[in-house]
Amino acid sequence: MFDDSFRRGAREGFRLFLPLSIGLIPWALVTGVAMRSSGLSVAEAIGMNAIVFAGTAQLGSLPLLMMDAPMWLVALTTAALNLRFLIFSAAIAPAFRGYSLRRRLLSGYLLVDGVFAVCADRMLKCDDPRWRWGCFIAPSVWCWVLWQGFGLLGILGAGSLPADWSLEFMATIALLVMLVPMASTRPLLVSAVVGGLGAVMLRGLPLKLGLIAAIMAGMVSGFATERWIEARKS
Repeated sequence: MFDDSFRRGAREGFRLFLPLSIGLIPWALVTGVAMRSSGLSVAEAIGMNAIVFAGTAQLGSLPLLMMDAPMWLVALTTAALNLRFLIFSAAIAPAFRGYSLRRRLLSGYLLVDGVFAVCADRMLKCDDPRWRWGCFIAPSVWCWVLWQGFGLLGILGAGSLPADWSLEFMATIALLVMLVPMASTRPLLVSAVVGGLGAVMLRGLPLKLGLIAAIMAGMVSGFATERWIEARKS
């Protein structure tokens, strides 16, 4: 299973993702602290960290849980925040053709923004399935271990971290570090700009509905830009 081709792919994927993985540390810490600050018990926070495994969705749903929002709204917000993974999965799916259902399900659970941003293009261009699997699974498992480890540190140390550390700002920087490499094409850049501006302009809507509207606006604008570019080429 761990033949030379797999190991070469694993080294390449790990090398590509390693600079981005540094940004996960403050993000995971903030998420762990936020879950405990929102009233979740240690067991509940650990369970959420492992089951959801999506920092944006976790942080986005916590304010709704704190204000006793209806569960349909929590579920809708979480789904909207994770819609990008539907696009990522569709884009990277050809690289997993021929893999077993178990392996594809595991890959879906482990898929994160950073791994997709730096590994997807190389995986799609490679014909060796063992190399592709190594390139994906090595950084993905590394990301999972980092997230669970530093998330747990934030959960257990939530009460002892100084309030003036401004970890929330560090988490924003971590998100930007992973967003910038992904906004390398015009549709993605338009989607990011429209979504970001929409989130700011619509922040006053009740029940955080402005965030959902901004996500939808970003996705629609990105698709429209891509179709416009394709139309101009034809």
